[in-house]
Amino acid sequence: MNVEVVVPAHNEEQVLEASIRRLHSHLTREFPFSARITVADSASTDSTLEIAQRLAAEVPGMRVIHLDEKGRGRALRAAWSSSRADVLAYMDVDLSTDLNALLPLVAPLLSAHSDLAVGSRLMHGARVERSFKREVISRAYNFLLRLALGSRVRDAQCGFKAGRREAIQALLPAVENEHWFFDSELLHLAEQGRLRIHEVPVDWTEDPDSRVHLVATAIEDLRGIARLWRRGPDTAGDPAPQTTHDTITPTP
Repeated sequence: MNVEVVVPAHNEEQVLEASIRRLHSHLTREFPFSARITVADSASTDSTLEIAQRLAAEVPGMRVIHLDEKGRGRALRAAWSSSRADVLAYMDVDLSTDLNALLPLVAPLLSAHSDLAVGSRLMHGARVERSFKREVISRAYNFLLRLALGSRVRDAQCGFKAGRREAIQALLPAVENEHWFFDSELLHLAEQGRLRIHEVPVDWTEDPDSRVHLVATAIEDLRGIARLWRRGPDTAGDPAPQTTHDTITPTP
């Protein structure tokens, strides 16, 4: 198998079926590599798990993972740790990112040109529809990552990322966060390890029913940044990590 796309879900009964069917249709009709979908349910209390299990009986190759504790990071860790795919990816269940960006995201990983790939809403070529408040918060967060941790990734928060299995699974044991800061910490460790990170501009539309709680998430992110800042660089004196940018804009 070439690519495994993980969709973390917690109480997503309203959108899960439509999103999975749309994703499966795209992978079947538009995606040139073999791929499977994994729904990683983390402690849903609604019918999310039942819907996912029913879909798994209908969608070829789809699998479902259930965890008894909440956490997007916890769900990704479980799914990625047990995968044997060449490339491990994830996207938010609302599919806010245009799926045409998936191929540019994973292509440099499958060709071994890069180790990780990140969708970016903050680089040239991206087209974004979101509220002014979320735009300001996103830019401030990424500025803080650059200031405190020296990050070169432009958009660490975008819920559209992928990596080569060997790279991801080597990083997972060192990632402490199990929630929203998980992928920012993963990227930080990748930069510390001088892995090759590829950025792709995406078309992104804000979900008005987003389950992200901005204040709680912001506090968690600040604590995570402070923890990594106190720990300091693990590879001081090494050459700067290589970050590449793909300027292809996904076709609407």
